[in-house]
Amino acid sequence: MNLSSKANISVTVLATAPAIKYAIQVENLSKRVADATGELTILHNIEFTAEAGETLAIVGASGSGKSTLLGILAGLDTPTEGTVFLGGTDIFSLDEDGRALLRKNQLGFVFQSFQLLMHLNALENVMLPLELRGDKDARTKAEEMLKKVGLGSRLKHYPKFLSGGEQQRVALARAFVTEPPLLFADEPTGSLDATTGESVIQLMFELNRERGSTLVLVTHDLSIAARCGRTLSIAAGRLI
Repeated sequence: MNLSSKANISVTVLATAPAIKYAIQVENLSKRVADATGELTILHNIEFTAEAGETLAIVGASGSGKSTLLGILAGLDTPTEGTVFLGGTDIFSLDEDGRALLRKNQLGFVFQSFQLLMHLNALENVMLPLELRGDKDARTKAEEMLKKVGLGSRLKHYPKFLSGGEQQRVALARAFVTEPPLLFADEPTGSLDATTGESVIQLMFELNRERGSTLVLVTHDLSIAARCGRTLSIAAGRLI
């Protein structure tokens, strides 16, 4: 082949998919519900983003709408207007099954009230999300995670035989064991005394640093929020 023929050869370059800019992107999010007086606005035109690996606190007084916002971010509730992108996916373009699958694969959630299954022991509670994903090493991974949170000797204990702090440690282990890219925590120390709450918060941040997940933490405690890289304040359903 001569040089002139080589020059006429066209090379096709395959375009790569655009990189996902944000782990979380919230666009024009509003939530309204009907009550006895008419219509109540819980959230009004909420917009923000969070980058991968960021720690973000959402603070506000009781009734400000912060827990409702977190529920919508997780796809557990639906907005009246606007949408949420998690890892580039518009979660409200999915049906309920699709959102459940997204949560299973991408999201860990820590609740104020622990939300452990009372008929399962600590080990079984932590194994559950792994088993739902079909992980063949569920038992080994769950045991290792419970040891990491200081409960290696409490594997077979049922929630009713665990203290509040121990139950929240089980909940943390369950949330982190699947190594989710996103972790949401709703007032994770709200049911704990100050000393126990401090140890749980410290553990949560340590686990999050190890795994590099994006953490969104809802709290009314400004000292806890100060540990996050960024804080958003919400009052009467509006970011301020």
